[in-house]
Amino acid sequence: MDVNQAKQEHLLALKVMRLTKPTLFTNMPVTCEDRDLPGDLFGQLMKEDPSTIKGAETIMLGEMLTLPQNFGNIFLGETFSSYISVHNDSTQVVKDILVKADLQTSSQRLNLSASNSAVSDLKPECCIDDVIHHEVKEIGTHILVCAVSYTTQTGEKLYFRKFFKFQVLKPLDVKTKFYNAETDEVFLEAQIQNITTSPMFMEKVSLEPSIMYNVTELNTVSTGEEGASTFGKMSYLQPMDTRQYLYCLKPKPEFAEKAGVIKGVTVIGKLDIVWKTNLGERGRLQTSQLQRMAPGYGDVRLSLELIPDTVNLEEPFDITCKITNCSSERTMDLVLEMCNTNSIHWCGISGRQLGKLNPSSSLYITLKLLSSVQGLQSISGLRLTDTFLKRTYEYDDIAQVCVVCSHMNPES
Repeated sequence: MDVNQAKQEHLLALKVMRLTKPTLFTNMPVTCEDRDLPGDLFGQLMKEDPSTIKGAETIMLGEMLTLPQNFGNIFLGETFSSYISVHNDSTQVVKDILVKADLQTSSQRLNLSASNSAVSDLKPECCIDDVIHHEVKEIGTHILVCAVSYTTQTGEKLYFRKFFKFQVLKPLDVKTKFYNAETDEVFLEAQIQNITTSPMFMEKVSLEPSIMYNVTELNTVSTGEEGASTFGKMSYLQPMDTRQYLYCLKPKPEFAEKAGVIKGVTVIGKLDIVWKTNLGERGRLQTSQLQRMAPGYGDVRLSLELIPDTVNLEEPFDITCKITNCSSERTMDLVLEMCNTNSIHWCGISGRQLGKLNPSSSLYITLKLLSSVQGLQSISGLRLTDTFLKRTYEYDDIAQVCVVCSHMNPES
C-alpha cells in the first residue's frame, strides 16, 4: 500500500518495485483422445505454444519464467531488495535531487540509501535509479519510506514522500527440548517446522555452543568413510513438515572440573539455520541464546564414571565413582557407608573416611560389589555423611547392570 503525502503536481515521479526471483511458468495442458471430436487439435495447439517444452507438451512446467505479479510474502531472515527510480516527467531541468529511503520497523528506523549526497541536476526524461538491500530481522509491520526533495528552475524547493507498508512473516517454528545426562552432558532436541506455503531446501542447521561447551551433531549415520544424513540425500522440508535435530554438548576440560560453574550454567548456545527457497533465494535465522534449567545436585554430587554393562552372577566387579563438592564456599569432611540390598552386596569396609573435600573439587573412588540375583539390577545403598554438619546424603538407583549366570551359553 502506498500513500502520497502531497496533493500537488510534482515534476518528478517516484516508482518503487520489490526485486524478487521469478517463478517457473506453468501450463494447464488440455488433451483428448484421437477419436474425440477435437481430434489432434489440442495437441497441435500445445506444440505451437512457445511456453511448452518441445516433445513434452503435456508437462505443466515450461521453459519460461514468470515475473512477480504482486508484492508477495516477505519472511524473517530473508533479504528484502527494492528498486527505486525517480523520473523527470517535466520539460525542464531539475536541480539538487536528493532521494532517501528509510525502513521503519516497530522498534527502529533504518537508512537504506546507498548514497546520501544530492544529484546536481536531472534532465527531462532522465531518471535516478537505486537498489536497496536489507536483511529482515524483525517480524510484524514494516514501512518503507521513500522521500524525494528537489529544486525547480525558479529556485522553489519541493518535497514529497511515499509510504509502502508490508508485513514480515515467520517462516519457521522452532521448538527445543533439553535432556540432562547423568554426566555433565546435555542433549538438545530441536524441532523445526516449515510454516510457509512453499518447500525449503535446508542448507544448514547448526548449533553454536556457549564458551563452556563443545558440541557434537548427532544427525548423521556412519556409512564407511563418510557420514550420511539421517534425512536422506534430498534435504527438502515441505510446507508444514517438521524435522528433529539432535545435538550433544559436553563441557570443555577446563570447566568440567569446576562443578559449581557447570551447575549454574543456563545458556547453552544458539541455533543457526540457513535455507533456500524459490530459485535459490536464501534465508537465514539465528535464535536467541537457548537456556535450560540447571539440574539441582545439592551440596554433594555422586556420579558413575565407569561401570560394566554385563556382570556374572555372584562374581565381584568394580565401579568407579566421582564425588563432587558442589558448594562454592564450604569444605566437607566425608564418610562413606555402603548398605546391602536384597540383590546387591558391597565388598569392603563401610564407614571409611574419605577425607576433606574442598569447594568445587572432586575425588574418584573405586568400589567392589557383587549381585546375588540375575536380571537387570539397580545399584543402591551408598551413603555420604558430612561430619562437619552431621548431614547424610543417600544415593539409590544410581545405575543398573545386567546380571547373567556365568554357566549360561551366550548363544542360547
